[in-house]
Amino acid sequence: MNAAKFENLNELIIQIRNESVLLDADVAEIYGVETRDINKAVANNPGKFPVGYVIELSKPEKIELVENFHRFNRLKHSTVNPKAFTEKGLYMLATILKSPQATQATISIVETFSKIRELSRKIKELSVVKDETNQKTLMQKSGELIAEIFDDDLQTSDTETTIELNFAVLKFKHTIKKKN
Repeated sequence: MNAAKFENLNELIIQIRNESVLLDADVAEIYGVETRDINKAVANNPGKFPVGYVIELSKPEKIELVENFHRFNRLKHSTVNPKAFTEKGLYMLATILKSPQATQATISIVETFSKIRELSRKIKELSVVKDETNQKTLMQKSGELIAEIFDDDLQTSDTETTIELNFAVLKFKHTIKKKN
Protein backbone atom coordinates (compact mmCIF):
# COMPACT_ATOMS: atom_id res chain seq x y z
CA MET A 1 0.00 0.00 0.00
CA ASN A 2 1.75 3.12 -1.20
CA ALA A 3 -0.53 5.81 0.12
CA ALA A 4 -2.68 5.91 3.19
CA LYS A 5 -5.77 7.39 1.60
CA PHE A 6 -9.14 7.41 3.30
CA GLU A 7 -10.66 4.81 0.99
CA ASN A 8 -7.71 2.44 1.56
CA LEU A 9 -7.82 2.86 5.33
CA ASN A 10 -11.58 2.57 5.48
CA GLU A 11 -11.42 -0.99 4.07
CA LEU A 12 -9.00 -2.01 6.84
CA ILE A 13 -10.86 -0.54 9.82
CA ILE A 14 -12.70 -3.10 11.95
CA GLN A 15 -14.76 -2.86 15.14
CA ILE A 16 -13.30 -4.44 18.28
CA ARG A 17 -14.92 -3.80 21.67
CA ASN A 18 -16.95 -0.94 20.17
CA GLU A 19 -13.79 0.79 18.91
CA SER A 20 -12.75 1.47 15.31
CA VAL A 21 -9.28 -0.06 15.01
CA LEU A 22 -6.57 -1.23 12.64
CA LEU A 23 -4.78 -4.51 13.33
CA ASP A 24 -1.02 -4.51 13.83
CA ALA A 25 -0.35 -6.34 10.53
CA ASP A 26 -2.35 -3.73 8.58
CA VAL A 27 -0.60 -0.89 10.41
CA ALA A 28 2.76 -2.47 9.57
CA GLU A 29 1.81 -2.57 5.89
CA ILE A 30 0.64 1.04 5.91
CA TYR A 31 3.80 2.20 7.69
CA GLY A 32 6.15 0.05 5.58
CA VAL A 33 7.59 -1.97 8.46
CA GLU A 34 7.26 -5.53 9.78
CA THR A 35 4.54 -6.47 12.26
CA ARG A 36 7.23 -7.43 14.76
CA ASP A 37 8.56 -3.84 14.56
CA ILE A 38 5.11 -2.53 15.47
CA ASN A 39 4.86 -4.89 18.43
CA LYS A 40 8.44 -4.10 19.57
CA ALA A 41 7.64 -0.38 19.48
CA VAL A 42 4.66 -0.95 21.76
CA ALA A 43 6.60 -3.26 24.11
CA ASN A 44 9.57 -0.87 24.32
CA ASN A 45 7.39 2.20 24.97
CA PRO A 46 4.63 1.09 27.35
CA GLY A 47 4.20 4.61 28.75
CA LYS A 48 3.22 5.91 25.32
CA PHE A 49 0.34 3.45 24.96
CA PRO A 50 -2.10 3.91 27.86
CA VAL A 51 -5.45 2.14 28.01
CA GLY A 52 -7.51 2.98 24.93
CA TYR A 53 -4.57 3.28 22.55
CA VAL A 54 -3.89 -0.41 21.88
CA ILE A 55 -6.16 -3.40 22.40
CA GLU A 56 -4.63 -6.86 22.61
CA LEU A 57 -7.20 -9.23 21.18
CA SER A 58 -8.24 -12.24 23.21
CA LYS A 59 -8.08 -15.71 21.70
CA PRO A 60 -11.89 -15.81 21.13
CA GLU A 61 -11.72 -12.40 19.39
CA LYS A 62 -8.91 -13.65 17.16
CA ILE A 63 -10.90 -16.80 16.30
CA GLU A 64 -13.94 -14.66 15.48
CA LEU A 65 -11.86 -12.48 13.12
CA VAL A 66 -10.49 -15.55 11.33
CA GLU A 67 -14.00 -17.00 10.97
CA ASN A 68 -15.61 -13.77 9.74
CA PHE A 69 -12.89 -12.22 7.58
CA HIS A 70 -11.02 -14.22 4.96
CA ARG A 71 -8.14 -11.73 4.99
CA PHE A 72 -7.29 -12.76 8.57
CA ASN A 73 -6.66 -16.43 7.73
CA ARG A 74 -2.95 -15.78 8.33
CA LEU A 75 -3.80 -15.45 12.04
CA LYS A 76 -5.37 -18.90 12.25
CA HIS A 77 -2.20 -20.74 13.36
CA SER A 78 -0.45 -17.81 15.03
CA THR A 79 0.36 -18.32 18.70
CA VAL A 80 0.36 -14.56 19.29
CA ASN A 81 -2.85 -12.58 19.62
CA PRO A 82 -2.83 -9.50 17.39
CA LYS A 83 -2.89 -5.95 18.66
CA ALA A 84 -5.46 -3.45 17.46
CA PHE A 85 -4.70 0.28 17.31
CA THR A 86 -7.23 3.02 17.89
CA GLU A 87 -6.80 6.43 16.23
CA LYS A 88 -4.86 7.66 19.28
CA GLY A 89 -2.64 4.58 19.20
CA LEU A 90 -1.86 5.18 15.53
CA TYR A 91 -0.79 8.74 16.27
CA MET A 92 1.43 7.62 19.13
CA LEU A 93 2.94 4.83 17.05
CA ALA A 94 3.75 7.37 14.35
CA THR A 95 5.93 9.26 16.83
CA ILE A 96 8.07 6.15 17.31
CA LEU A 97 8.39 4.65 13.82
CA LYS A 98 10.98 6.34 11.65
CA SER A 99 10.55 4.89 8.13
CA PRO A 100 9.86 7.41 5.32
CA GLN A 101 6.66 5.50 4.51
CA ALA A 102 5.57 5.78 8.16
CA THR A 103 6.06 9.54 7.99
CA GLN A 104 4.00 9.80 4.78
CA ALA A 105 1.30 7.51 6.17
CA THR A 106 1.10 9.58 9.34
CA ILE A 107 0.75 12.80 7.36
CA SER A 108 -2.05 11.22 5.30
CA ILE A 109 -3.85 9.93 8.38
CA VAL A 110 -3.57 13.26 10.20
CA GLU A 111 -4.76 15.17 7.12
CA THR A 112 -7.72 12.83 6.61
CA PHE A 113 -8.87 12.98 10.23
CA SER A 114 -8.40 16.77 10.21
CA LYS A 115 -10.61 17.09 7.11
CA ILE A 116 -13.25 14.86 8.67
CA ARG A 117 -13.30 17.03 11.80
CA GLU A 118 -13.52 20.21 9.70
CA LEU A 119 -16.39 18.69 7.69
CA SER A 120 -18.15 17.83 10.95
CA ARG A 121 -17.81 21.45 12.11
CA LYS A 122 -19.19 22.74 8.78
CA ILE A 123 -22.18 20.39 8.99
CA LYS A 124 -22.94 21.50 12.56
CA GLU A 125 -22.66 25.12 11.44
CA LEU A 126 -24.99 24.43 8.51
CA SER A 127 -27.69 23.19 10.87
CA VAL A 128 -27.90 26.56 12.65
CA VAL A 129 -27.16 29.09 9.87
CA LYS A 130 -30.35 30.65 8.50
CA ASP A 131 -28.84 32.99 5.88
CA GLU A 132 -29.06 31.36 2.42
CA THR A 133 -25.80 32.90 1.18
CA ASN A 134 -23.89 31.59 4.19
CA GLN A 135 -25.54 28.18 3.75
CA LYS A 136 -24.42 28.00 0.12
CA THR A 137 -20.87 28.98 1.07
CA LEU A 138 -20.76 26.36 3.82
CA MET A 139 -22.19 23.72 1.47
CA GLN A 140 -19.55 24.55 -1.14
CA LYS A 141 -16.76 24.30 1.44
CA SER A 142 -18.22 21.02 2.73
CA GLY A 143 -18.36 19.64 -0.81
CA GLU A 144 -14.73 20.55 -1.37
CA LEU A 145 -13.78 18.78 1.87
CA ILE A 146 -15.69 15.65 0.84
CA ALA A 147 -13.89 15.65 -2.50
CA GLU A 148 -10.52 16.00 -0.74
CA ILE A 149 -11.30 13.22 1.75
CA PHE A 150 -12.37 10.72 -0.87
CA ASP A 151 -9.90 11.57 -3.60
CA ASP A 152 -7.12 14.16 -3.47
CA ASP A 153 -6.43 13.71 -7.18
CA LEU A 154 -9.80 14.91 -8.51
CA GLN A 155 -9.46 17.38 -11.34
CA THR A 156 -12.28 19.14 -13.14
CA SER A 157 -13.43 18.08 -16.61
CA ASP A 158 -16.33 16.22 -18.22
CA THR A 159 -17.12 13.29 -15.89
CA GLU A 160 -19.39 14.09 -12.98
CA THR A 161 -19.81 12.28 -9.68
CA THR A 162 -22.57 13.29 -7.30
CA ILE A 163 -22.18 12.73 -3.58
CA GLU A 164 -25.42 13.00 -1.65
CA LEU A 165 -25.51 12.91 2.14
CA ASN A 166 -28.75 13.05 4.08
CA PHE A 167 -28.33 14.35 7.61
CA ALA A 168 -31.12 14.71 10.14
CA VAL A 169 -31.24 18.48 9.71
CA LEU A 170 -30.32 18.86 6.07
CA LYS A 171 -29.75 17.13 2.78
CA PHE A 172 -26.37 17.80 1.21
CA LYS A 173 -25.60 17.23 -2.47
CA HIS A 174 -22.28 17.99 -4.15
CA THR A 175 -21.27 17.26 -7.72
CA ILE A 176 -17.62 16.68 -8.56
CA LYS A 177 -16.31 17.02 -12.08
CA LYS A 178 -13.48 14.58 -12.57
CA LYS A 179 -10.81 14.41 -15.29
CA ASN A 180 -10.64 11.08 -17.14
